[in-house]
Parts: sequence; C-alpha cells; structure tokens
Amino acid sequence: MRDWPDVEGRSRPPLSHGPAPAVPAACIEPGEGSARRWPRSFSDHVKVVATSSFVPYHGPAEHLARMGLPALALLLAGGLLHTQASPSARSFQLDYEHNCFRKDGASFRYISGSIHYARVPRSAWRDRLLKMYMSGLNTVQVYVPWNYHETLPGVYDFTGNRDVEAFLDLTAELGLLVILRPGPYICAEWEMGGLPAWLLWKPDIVLRTSSPAYLAAVDSWLHILLPKIKPRLYQQGGNIISVQVENEYGSYYACDYGYLRHLLGSFRALLGSEVLLFTTDSTGAEELRCGTLQGLYATVDFGPGSNVTEAFGAQRRVEPKGPLVNSEYYTGWLDYWGEAHASTSAALVARGLEDMLHLGASINMYMFHGGTNFAYWSGADYKDQYKPVTTSYDYDAPLSEAGDPTEKLFAIRTVISKFQPLPVGPMPPATPKYAYGSVALQKYADLLDVLDVLCPSGPIQSQFPLTFEALKQAYGFMVYHTQLPWDVPDPAILGAPPHSICDRGYVMLQKDYQGTLERDGQTTLHVTGRAGDTLDILLENMGRISFGANTSDFKGLLGNLSLNSRPLSNWLIYPLAIDTAVQQGWPQAALPKSSNGSRVGPAFYTGTFETPGIAWDTFVKFPGWSKGLLWINGFNLGRYWTRRGPQQTLFVPGSVLHVGRPNNITVLELEEAPPTPLLLFLDQPLYNRTLGFSTTATE
Repeated sequence: MRDWPDVEGRSRPPLSHGPAPAVPAACIEPGEGSARRWPRSFSDHVKVVATSSFVPYHGPAEHLARMGLPALALLLAGGLLHTQASPSARSFQLDYEHNCFRKDGASFRYISGSIHYARVPRSAWRDRLLKMYMSGLNTVQVYVPWNYHETLPGVYDFTGNRDVEAFLDLTAELGLLVILRPGPYICAEWEMGGLPAWLLWKPDIVLRTSSPAYLAAVDSWLHILLPKIKPRLYQQGGNIISVQVENEYGSYYACDYGYLRHLLGSFRALLGSEVLLFTTDSTGAEELRCGTLQGLYATVDFGPGSNVTEAFGAQRRVEPKGPLVNSEYYTGWLDYWGEAHASTSAALVARGLEDMLHLGASINMYMFHGGTNFAYWSGADYKDQYKPVTTSYDYDAPLSEAGDPTEKLFAIRTVISKFQPLPVGPMPPATPKYAYGSVALQKYADLLDVLDVLCPSGPIQSQFPLTFEALKQAYGFMVYHTQLPWDVPDPAILGAPPHSICDRGYVMLQKDYQGTLERDGQTTLHVTGRAGDTLDILLENMGRISFGANTSDFKGLLGNLSLNSRPLSNWLIYPLAIDTAVQQGWPQAALPKSSNGSRVGPAFYTGTFETPGIAWDTFVKFPGWSKGLLWINGFNLGRYWTRRGPQQTLFVPGSVLHVGRPNNITVLELEEAPPTPLLLFLDQPLYNRTLGFSTTATE
C-alpha cells in the first residue's frame, strides 16, 4: 500500500491530466435490495432460498448451528436442503455491460477489510475475523508473505501461525469471502515486501523483473503455494473470489511487461481460466501505465480526503467498463520510528466510504485490523532517507492492534448499514487485558561475552567486511571484530563510507561502548586506543525496504571502516543466532554469568513473573530503557525504541504467557539500560510519544 495523500500531507502521485471520465454506479438489478447482494442474517438466507435462484456462499453447516439454527444445520449437513450452488455452477465474473461483479449470475459488490494472518497470533484469528464479519464486511483481503513461508530456498513452513490454509478455512467457516494477494511481492510494510532475503544471495539477480534467477525462484514458490489455493477458489466450491497478481507494480522502476505477462501465465496455468485476476495501483497515470496488463482487471487505491470522482476517473482511463474498485481504502496509516503516531479521523474515513458506496463501488479497507510486526518482520521505506517501520502495525485501524473495536469501526458499521443489512447479534467485546505490574530484571551478560553461545560455529575470517547476505544471515545481528593496527593517542575519526552502515552499528572498543553509527545519520565517532585493542561493531538489520526501487536492500557493513581515513582490515565476523538460543531456553537454562556493572552497550537482561491464574493480553513498557528487543517464553515480541518513539509499549498476546509456572523474560538492550532495570506491564498501549534521540554513550 502506498502514496495516499492523507491529511498530514503525505505525497501522492498526481492524477493524469484532463477531465475525469463519468463514473457510472454499479448495477442494481430490478427488485434487488441490499440483502440480495449479501444476506447478513440467516433469516435472510432462508428468504433468499425461497425467492431467488441466486444463492451466495455462506460457509459450512457448523457456522449456521452456531448462529442458532441447529435444525437447518442438520438439513444442510445431510444434503436435504440445498442453499449453496454446486461447484460447477458457481461463478464470480466481471460484467462490463453493467459495470459490476456477477456472483453466480447476480450483481454483487464486496465491502472488504484487510487482515494479515502473519501479524495476528493464531489463537486470535477467529476473534478478529468474527469482529470483521459483525462489522458488516462480506469479504476479507489477505496477503501471503513469501518470506514467511519459504524461509530458505526450498524449505517451507506452513505450520502454526504460518498455516495459511487453516486461516483461509476459518474465513470460509465464518461466512467471509476472500480476496487473495499472493504476491510474489506484497509491500505491506513487511520485511523486503514479502520477498525472501535469500534472493539477494543470488549474484546479479534483479528483483521484480524478468531476470531468469528471479523468475526461477518465483515459479518454484508459486508451484508450492497456488496448488494450495486452487481448491479454495470460489469456482471450486471455496470462498476466494479474486486473486491479485503482483502489487502496485506501477510504483516500481522496472516497468517490465514481460514479467507481468510471465506472472499472468503462471497464475492461469496453476489456478485455471475462470478465476478473476486483478492488479492494484495508485491513481497516477505512470503507475497505471506500468502496473496494468491486458488480462488483469485494473483496480486503484486511495484514501479518505481524495476526490472520489477523480480517483475512480483514473481507473476508468484504463478500465472504461467494469466495476469500480478501491482495493486499498486507507483507514489510517503506518508509523515510522521517530515520527508521530499516525491517525485519521473516524468521520473522514466514514464519509469517504459512504461516498464510494453511493457510486456502487466495491471497496477494501486497508487496514481493518493491522496487528503487530513481531520479531524482525517490520519493513522500511526510503523517502530521502531510510525510514524503518515500528513494531506496532496498529495503523489507527477500525480494530486496534490488540483486536479491540474502536470508534472508527462503529462509524464504518453505521455507514455499511445504510447499504446492506448487518449481521444479527452484538459485536464481540474487546479482549480482556491485565496490568501485571512491574517486573525487576537483572543483567545477565554483555553480548560480547556470550558470542560462543550466540555463534556456536565460530566466526568467519575476512580481509574486509562481508554483508549479511554474503554470510547467508537473513535477519537480526552480526558482530564485526578487529583490532586497532596502531596506537591512537589522540582522538581519531572512526568512520564509514556513505550508505554503508545498514542499519545501525553499536561500537565497542576494548568492550567499552563508544556510541552508535547509523544509516543516513551519524557515520563517525572519535576514538582513542592502543595498537591491539579490540574493536567490535554489533550491526543491526532494522528491516529491509519494502516499497520503491530499493528492495535490493543489503545489510551489514557494506563498505570498510576506516580510522583517520586509513582502512581497517583483518575482520572476524560472527553471524548471531540469538533467537535460536533464546527459543532453546537460554539464558535462563544456562549457568549464571558474572558481568560487570556497566549499564551501557549491548547486554542481556533477564527476569521472571507469574500470572495470577489468568493469561490475558497485556502491554509492556520500558521505563528508562533505550532500544532493543524483548522475548517472553522464547517468543520474539519485536523491537522497542523508547528513546526515539513514538511507540512506547509492545503488545504481548495472552497466548504467549504461561499460567501456573514462571514466564521467562529476556531483553537485549543495545544502548543503555536504566539504573534500576524493570519492565512495567499495562492494560493499555502507549503509541504517541516521539522523543529526541542520541547516538553517543554519554548522552
């Protein structure tokens, strides 16, 4: 998602010139009410069965039973009452004559919301989807992040939270249709836009083009993923009504039609000729020129505050006929570290939604529920400088990061009720939260003192620094170690070439923290020392760029460090497997470690706490801490950056916590811990406190 000119003045590509074409409303057949488009209660379902040959998809019988119609559920299960068209009779098509979708032959318009299963704990999937259903949505839009599933070339993970098939089956069970966006590139402010970091291990690869190395990797992935999708297509008896090819390709520099044609051929070969395939781009003329292709229905994205007629006029320039579709109607916006928490008023979002619905448009709200960038999954933008995305993906969405209904949700629900019936029954409440209070931590060890645990295979020796990609380290951290080659009695400049610190380097001399080097920020420090003194730089990958031309975002030291302009050499490089160690019980299961009392520099802190017989969602605050990561019971909850903001708390799902036994806390603080290290567990988040930041130990 990109380029929405929200009320804070973010940029948007200009619309093409000339008067906007007339925007006809989508078709409504004679006698059709909104209940025809999507019956929202099961009394409506029965009514439609009795009066119409059109029977929409409702989900399986057990869904009906939960809604209070067990007898009808039994009839359905026994095949005695036919309310769902057989697979051969099911269709979802474009109607160019009447400018609408046709679902099983009847006019249809979707009101959809985006949810990312990778950002929501599996235990919460049902809760979030049910709230979306009860908001009046008939459809959800779902990204599939390639890198979340193919973790190494040919190594696939569809288990646990990555079980996309289980998630899709749950949407069907709850009576929701699906718009699937399988990429291969998705943006989504997700690490590298969903592309696997291991693609960058391949020499001369050019991402998102007809590059043979890239296409070979894409084809291999699609041959794994799309066969899982095909049985779930609407025409096959499932609930997936349309599939997006690539994502906002017009915003990428390559403009490679051969690549889009290749993807179109692959999707058709693996999914069949009947599924509706589409593209999404912003409303700029150049974006629509490079992002669209014959055979793929072109849709647009724009946010509240846009001129709806002009925006859909841009779609009409590339699709003169067919349904009006806003595939990403922005309900809020993302947050970057060091900037204010983004917010968009509920009234503005509701007004724009109502304007589009009056035109008969189909709409997907991005996001309806944002969730959390756990672990290392947050991406970054590049807008004159590198801008990493926060751990929270709350997005100021209708459902909060913790899945709670907001004022914005109810404003949207009210608008939807003007156009189609809402489901019968109450909105599920907010999930319970608990303020577990303060938990004292103790310093376990400085990071440099436990390299044997974090890099058990030992370091790699190199004359000059090597990147993460050269050492096949996808995420996290690496340590670069060398020695001062000569005495430095007077302060000398330790520096790096421009754009070569990717993304933050924590500098230690003789294991004493000196300060931080930062991409597009401070790239020099003054140091003194003697020949043979150890110099260590802990390099942090803050997330690969997920949007624009720079998706080949290499990490680590991309150039050599120098001392007073004289290059340093003879490096030992340690790729760190911190998560592997923590997931195996370290450091709690390890022998106690003696550590100095210093509070500055990269170090691990540990503690435990017990829940009072309940494991509810909570938020953890880091009073006096600077920047780092948090694990609870081995689960990586993501990055905190108290010193920079705006996010001041991390969301802790209750499913991560134990009841009846201690919960193990591990913190990696990278810069400076407070004099009394403790964490504070709250029952509400703090998102909007942006602070000044420092890059030196003394500050």
